[in-house]
Amino acid sequence: MHEFISAIPTGITAFIATNLDDLVILTLLFSQVNPTFRCRHIVIGQYLGFCTLVIASLVGFLGGLVLPSHWIGLLGLVPITIGLNCLLNLNSDSSSPTELENESSHASPFSSFMSPQTYGVAAITIANGSDNVAIYMPLFANSEISELLVIIGVFLLLVGVWCYIAYKLTSQSAIANLLNRYGNNFVPFVLIGLGVFIILESASLTPIALTVTCIVLMVIIKIIQSRKINFQSL
Repeated sequence: MHEFISAIPTGITAFIATNLDDLVILTLLFSQVNPTFRCRHIVIGQYLGFCTLVIASLVGFLGGLVLPSHWIGLLGLVPITIGLNCLLNLNSDSSSPTELENESSHASPFSSFMSPQTYGVAAITIANGSDNVAIYMPLFANSEISELLVIIGVFLLLVGVWCYIAYKLTSQSAIANLLNRYGNNFVPFVLIGLGVFIILESASLTPIALTVTCIVLMVIIKIIQSRKINFQSL
């Protein structure tokens, strides 16, 4: 029962950490609704794309069936690394939602099975979901089957909540701008906290070892960043 209850906040935290940027994209999409691009296209496309990401992440759960839990817990270093990288590169530019939308607007082989508008939204969700897979895999791998089902259920519920919030934000431009401006500053800390939770929950590292590992990761990220800058200046 305790595992069932703890899986709910874990699912909520993981979803928010990986989908704050999706909220901005969904807000943009809902602001473009017209007679040929309806709200249902956005909602169905979002669910389709998100379910694809979840299915891809289930590889982590299957690995958890054969690997020791403390080994699987080390995968918590993935969200920590992503979070540290985001934190140390807050000023770097990322692909804009409009660019992602334009890239996914081409014809697809699945257009005969669903509307092109729905496929376009699904493609945007998948293209923007690399961090989802990287974080969901270790989370799923470190979960029992009952916890996994609860987390996925929470995810699917929150997809609908996300769509509703984004729809409402289309009439609140000030809120949308605020989220777009400060959302990236909040995400790194959530990702790092999620990775720390996974590692400590599985007893993969002691708190001291985890602290040292995070410091080493920060040094490596800074070295890679400085070398990239030097390479670009050549």
